[in-house]
Amino acid sequence: MQSRRYIVRGRVQGVWYRATLQELAREAGFSGYVSNLSDGSVEAGVSCENEDCFDRFEALLWQGSPLSVVDTVSYDVIEEVFEGGFEKR
Repeated sequence: MQSRRYIVRGRVQGVWYRATLQELAREAGFSGYVSNLSDGSVEAGVSCENEDCFDRFEALLWQGSPLSVVDTVSYDVIEEVFEGGFEKR
């Protein structure tokens, strides 16, 4: 199991991005979290078994909500492992 912490930049706060991502991620069976950052970006963490899983999650990050506009998505590999669903922080 590997985990990544993503930073999503663009118009992603105040446009239902976190709620939409939480719903999509839960439906797809991901475990992790999404939260707003003070600089206007969004942070999301997820744990996956393989690269295909990360690719599917990244597609959800780019999709966002109908009102969001995602400019960039970047990530770091992290040690924390997420289990038990996907939460909005």
